[in-house]
Amino acid sequence: MVPSMLDISPENNITQYIQTIRKFPLLTAEEEFTYAKQWKEQGNIEAAHKLVNAHLRLVVKIATTYKRYALPLNELISEGNIGMLQAIQRFNPDRGFRFTTYAIWWIKAAIQEYILHNWSLVKIGTTAAQKKLFFNLRRVKGQIKAFNDNDLTPEQLAIISEKLDVSITEIQNMNQRLSAQDHSLNIPMGNDNDCNEWQNMLIDHTINQEERYAEHEEMTQHHNILQKAMETLKPREREILTERRLKDKPATLEELSKVYKISRERIRQIETRAFQKLQAIIQKANSCSDFGFNQSINNTAIA
Repeated sequence: MVPSMLDISPENNITQYIQTIRKFPLLTAEEEFTYAKQWKEQGNIEAAHKLVNAHLRLVVKIATTYKRYALPLNELISEGNIGMLQAIQRFNPDRGFRFTTYAIWWIKAAIQEYILHNWSLVKIGTTAAQKKLFFNLRRVKGQIKAFNDNDLTPEQLAIISEKLDVSITEIQNMNQRLSAQDHSLNIPMGNDNDCNEWQNMLIDHTINQEERYAEHEEMTQHHNILQKAMETLKPREREILTERRLKDKPATLEELSKVYKISRERIRQIETRAFQKLQAIIQKANSCSDFGFNQSINNTAIA
């Protein structure tokens, strides 16, 4: 069972919340050890409450360092509190260090995870390197006096890459992402009387549904013609042509000559004759279509 904490909902005043948690006494090392042991070994909820309440102000202190991400402070504090609860569940007082030393990493991790999921509508920071960049790029840019949001110089990229141990490409992508802002697709374009929205100005460069359907129909027609043409060939002609012309990895003349126990030249002759038959049938059945289809038989696979 996880110990409960004070409510820090948006309706509550943060100043009042801070004033309340300051009333909880700080713990000595001996008291902290005792309460942690009681919670870990006996599941003593009262001991866990005292341990949590004594460190609520630590969460607030850490949360305020992330205010630059323009997210509600009360939500940052709430996420930090969740991180502290996770720390309490895993804290082992017998290892000899204070709970603060252990909890600070869980609190930061919870707050950072919340920021990564809520700072932008576009998901970022999915890898460890990206998370490191997200929370440290601005700081390192300040150290090397790269204060503007423009592209970084090759020299600056090299310095940041060395300091943070990430690739230059990842630095460039994250710098562009942090310099940009999310915009609604419904932003009005033009003057006040113009109801046109930004999304109406975006161009879709992919083929539309009509073109996709027409392309599918054409490929289906070609496939059917090819299938019917193949059925007119003799079995050995069809097999050799399939192996030589219609496979991603064509068989060699040597391989087929061993299978059919005939010479390589004979295999080549059968292949050529079968291909000519197939091409003539397709040209007749598809006389109104593009001649390029007949030339593409070499790369066509029968499904």
